[in-house]
Amino acid sequence: MVDASGAVVGKVTSGAPAPTVGGAVGIAYVPTALSAPGTALTISQRGKTFAAEVVKGPFYRRAEPAA
Repeated sequence: MVDASGAVVGKVTSGAPAPTVGGAVGIAYVPTALSAPGTALTISQRGKTFAAEVVKGPFYRRAEPAA
């Protein structure tokens, strides 16, 4: 995880495709100052960068079955 200036600010611990939200989800450790929902971060992996945003969980709620 890097901030807007390119400084390393955290570490992704897991991630996976998430078809129900139309993209991918992941979990990362970041400093408290960067943990507010809506904070934009960048994931840098194998020479590529990906936009990321801090969201408050749960970020997906399954519809309840009809009665």
